[in-house]
Amino acid sequence: MVGDPGVGRFRPRPGLEDPSLTTEHERLAALAERHLWGHFSVLGNDVDGTRVIERGDGCYVWDTEGNRYLDGLAGLFVSQLGHGRSELARAAGDQAATLGFFPIWTYGHPSAIELSAKLAELAPGDLNRVFFTTGGSDAVESAWKLARQYFKLRGEPDRIKVVSRNLAYHGTTMGALSITGLESIKTVFEPLVPGAVKVPETNHYRCPTCQDEPHCSLHAADAIEEAILAEGPETVAAVFLEPVQNAGGCFEPPPGYFDRVREICDRHGVLLVSDEVICAYGRIGHMFGCQRYGYQPDMITTAKGLTSGYAPLGALLVSDRVAEPFVGTGETFLHGITFAGHPVSCAVALANLAVFESEDVVGHVQANENAFRAALDDLADLPIVGDVRGAGYFYGIELVREREGRVSFSAEEREHLLRGFLSNRLLELGLICRADDRGEPVIQLSPPLIAGPDQFEEINAILRQALTEAMVEMGA
Repeated sequence: MVGDPGVGRFRPRPGLEDPSLTTEHERLAALAERHLWGHFSVLGNDVDGTRVIERGDGCYVWDTEGNRYLDGLAGLFVSQLGHGRSELARAAGDQAATLGFFPIWTYGHPSAIELSAKLAELAPGDLNRVFFTTGGSDAVESAWKLARQYFKLRGEPDRIKVVSRNLAYHGTTMGALSITGLESIKTVFEPLVPGAVKVPETNHYRCPTCQDEPHCSLHAADAIEEAILAEGPETVAAVFLEPVQNAGGCFEPPPGYFDRVREICDRHGVLLVSDEVICAYGRIGHMFGCQRYGYQPDMITTAKGLTSGYAPLGALLVSDRVAEPFVGTGETFLHGITFAGHPVSCAVALANLAVFESEDVVGHVQANENAFRAALDDLADLPIVGDVRGAGYFYGIELVREREGRVSFSAEEREHLLRGFLSNRLLELGLICRADDRGEPVIQLSPPLIAGPDQFEEINAILRQALTEAMVEMGA
């Protein structure tokens, strides 16, 4: 009832009748502290520090205390169309009312069939088969398993290994984690799946070989061939690469990198997997990231932006060549996921892609990406800003103690800068982004693809204030 003084106040629930908890925010924060195990999150945080996000609209979200935030990370590189899109909600509700669930284990249903055809239409080259998953890790896991079975059916059973880059993040399931290059999140789970080989990332700013040149050389691509030869080409199944590498802070490929990698894979009979869990669906200005850099992969792993986060879904796009041993042969890809290809998720994805077309979302990114880059480059006058890199609506800002000589912060300084100061200060100023040090300290930005100059200006102003304060905090 309008004007009811009880609205928004704490109402005791069984098992949580603490009279000191007087607001809905405090109640939810206390429940979260007791029961919710956040992903990559520390248990035992102070209740007052818990932010509970309850609603969103466009590029913004609000917490239960009424604070507004610019969602500068699109949730987690996910919310391409932003928050509060009623057409996506209607698509989910209509599908749930018609067919809430049915598996695609030997069956099909309309939304999965239509979506697979749509993705095949949008994908480059002969990527005409779609194997649905529930998310990105599942897609990467599925790609490695498919590569292994593909080569066994071709009479090359020793091809089981994969090559991927240092620092790269490919997921959390045991196979995807093995492909991942971040030792800090891997060692506790060892032994991992054998056969994962690492090569250098394309970090031009820190590259000892060519950091003073305009672009990185192709040494990082040549290292892939060196690794294949060292392992024995007959043992290598696939190379997994992101178009723009996420972990470490948005490493771009140098000109010619993917052309060289494609040549190397073809020369040695190795499959090229483009991991586009982040980079697909407009994030870097094309429907698929490989299209921006002009290479044709044998498989593409996707998730996140496929539904703009309105329902969980991933997809592995597979070339006709890789599917060929399974077509009409009686062979089965011995892999499946109960909720993959969920009818509600597929309906949401179809509605999402329809908005991409009707609103020319990819064209919007292409028209505005230079303005976004300019808003971040404008921060280069701050001595703490070492490098700005990325593409489309996907950027990283590397932070340094001293720009001259590219001097980094110590481990202790890094901890204080990122988790002791910047993470909280950016939120206080109303910006959600990522302050992380998987590699060097970086701030990552990945706003919804509907963002424009007003949001770029807001991002610039908040970052300028927070980074200026950080320099004082760190004595830099």
